[in-house]
Amino acid sequence: MDATTAALVGATGGAGTTRLAVELGATLARDGREVAILDAAFATEGLSRHVPDRIDPDLTDLLVAEADRSLADGLREHSVTADLPGRLELCPAHAPFERLARAKTADAAQRFEALLDDAGENFDHVLVDAPPVAANQAVAAVTAADRVAVVAPASERGVDALARTRGRVADVGASVDAVIANRVEGDWDSGSEDHPLRSADAAIPESDATSVEDVPASVGGSDASADPEDGFAPAVARTAEVVFDAELELEFEESGLLDLDGEEFLPDALS
Repeated sequence: MDATTAALVGATGGAGTTRLAVELGATLARDGREVAILDAAFATEGLSRHVPDRIDPDLTDLLVAEADRSLADGLREHSVTADLPGRLELCPAHAPFERLARAKTADAAQRFEALLDDAGENFDHVLVDAPPVAANQAVAAVTAADRVAVVAPASERGVDALARTRGRVADVGASVDAVIANRVEGDWDSGSEDHPLRSADAAIPESDATSVEDVPASVGGSDASADPEDGFAPAVARTAEVVFDAELELEFEESGLLDLDGEEFLPDALS
């Protein structure tokens, strides 16, 4: 049975978890699945950039408001949904600093876990855009989700950050189920011993997308009827399979990337 909830944890700041969460969500929706993304990266509020309309209430409001709020109140449907057989909804964080601070308390973290459980009951898959494990909401994400996937830059910096993240996840009683090498350059599927993350479970190449309007590039950007990028879309689909331990029924003209052996991207000492 496919996993329902997964935390995408950045091994370091700027690892690209927000962009990857949207790409994965859109790809799963392209496969006919209903997907929600919850924003635990309060410091950057990156998911809010993918919601053009007013965000009220946002996710932090659901966590701290005295009024009775449900998950449905904070969900916003992504525009790409109109062109896909499935559905993608976002629950972004977008709040003043004072509310962001209150949303990081232990009590708010418990409510975050309840929201994640609620989402898991109402969607086929739920992704949490989580920052490095250093705050209560990130701890809640990795301990409450069915699976934990660490997103690391495909660099020596990413290797160091990955080792530190594994330790932090273990410290809070959880475990890492998958490692995603992000923004991989060059001949990344060759199994080169020189590659710093050669044993990652999945890898995402660099994309030509340069703006929010171009995302999700895996389904053709804001115009989901357009052809997705060659190479990038199959890599995202393979990553979705890894993150949720699932099997998608998508087909791509360019084959090969879905057959990637992910055991090639991580140093043996960290696998």
